[in-house]
Amino acid sequence: MTKPRGAAFQRPAYPFRGRLGGAEFPAEAGRYHIYASYACPWATRSLIVRKLKGLEDAVSVGIVDPVRDGRGWAFREGPGHGPDTVGGFTLLREAYEATEPGYDGHISVPVLWDTATRRIVSNNFPDITVDLNACFNAWAEHDAELYPEDLRGEIDALNEHVYPAVNNGVYRCGFAPTQEAYDAAVHELFAALDGLEERLATRRFLTGDHVTEADVRLWVTLARFDPVYHTHFKTDIRRLADYPNLWGYTRDLYSLPAFRESTDFDHIRRHYYITHGALNPKRIVPAGPLLDFDAPHDRARLSTAGPQAPVLRPRRGT
Repeated sequence: MTKPRGAAFQRPAYPFRGRLGGAEFPAEAGRYHIYASYACPWATRSLIVRKLKGLEDAVSVGIVDPVRDGRGWAFREGPGHGPDTVGGFTLLREAYEATEPGYDGHISVPVLWDTATRRIVSNNFPDITVDLNACFNAWAEHDAELYPEDLRGEIDALNEHVYPAVNNGVYRCGFAPTQEAYDAAVHELFAALDGLEERLATRRFLTGDHVTEADVRLWVTLARFDPVYHTHFKTDIRRLADYPNLWGYTRDLYSLPAFRESTDFDHIRRHYYITHGALNPKRIVPAGPLLDFDAPHDRARLSTAGPQAPVLRPRRGT
């Protein structure tokens, strides 16, 4: 994934694109398992949505070791991760091989695994969270709608802007093969952050009073920005902490259990600084920066329904 391809960083394809809810992969409690990493922003999205919806009893999760070597993601005993008790795999690539014998593509998380057919449903991370939101409402403990029909156009437009400029933009900076590619990526990244800072001056979340799919997608990058990307990926024009609205918004979301409990800064730091040997040859993990994600944020004042209004939109009325 981290090898330059041409004049700019290009993310590899995600070839497994099954969708839940149809005849091939019907929504069933207890059937599906998510292989994830606390370190990976794409995988963390799935963990957050699972908790926001209250699907812990319906969809199980297995966490890989955050330190990835040449064999890819692995299941090892350690703090916050352990052996695979569902598929019985030692390496995540074994799940790919079980699905497509001879598979020689990129091994990524998250993976949505079907325990009934013992094959991968999807490793296409944008689809996984949408399907978790839509297909398991019968078993959801929380009455939450993260992709309401009346906001889908706005959410899609935000995602189409945020993904290339911010989510993938930090990678385009960190793995830029040339100065020109880095310059283009870093200026696009900070132009996008400037625009988001302005947007969040007048609304609590990206689309208003409620957390949506768009917030989940943006937050995973913001949470890693100052701890890792600012230094490791050279996204150092400004810190996230220099943006009052974006930094307050990040802390607001972190105050919600689904975001907080799906975040492990130890996994994040060790993954990036130890795994990316080309960027950090000595694999030294920095001690800082010291950030107070629990500092007061005062974002609730921006809610049009009042500071005590619920931040999750109920499914009814969507």
